[in-house]
Amino acid sequence: MVELGSKEIRSYHKGEKPLTGQAVENLLAFLPGWQVVEREGIPRLEKSYKFADFRGALDFANLVGEKAEQADHHPAILISWGRTAVSWWTHAVNGLHENDFIMAARTDQLYQKVKQADEEG
Repeated sequence: MVELGSKEIRSYHKGEKPLTGQAVENLLAFLPGWQVVEREGIPRLEKSYKFADFRGALDFANLVGEKAEQADHHPAILISWGRTAVSWWTHAVNGLHENDFIMAARTDQLYQKVKQADEEG
C-alpha cells in the first residue's frame, strides 16, 4: 500500500457515503494515536500533540493550516498551552472519508518534522 500521507486527496462524488466499520478500522491501523470520536453526531478523527509551550502549539497549528489550505481540506484545530488538538472529518459526506485519513497521516508527518527540528536545533 502507498504510504497514506502520500496518497492524493480526491474529490467527493454526489451522494457518496461516509466510511464506516471495517473500512475505518483498516485505515485507522495506519494512524497510531488517532481515535474516532463522535461529536455532534458526526464521527471525526482526533489526536492531540504536545509541545513545550503555547508558541510551539500555535506554530504547529499554523503548519497544519497551511497543509490544509494546500489540500483544500480543513480540520478543526484547538490550541492551548503546550497542546494542539486536530480533528478531521468531511462535511460533504457528514462523516469520515479517505481524505481525512490522508490528512491525519500528513499531520503526523508534520509533527515528526517539527520534533526532529526541535531536537536538532
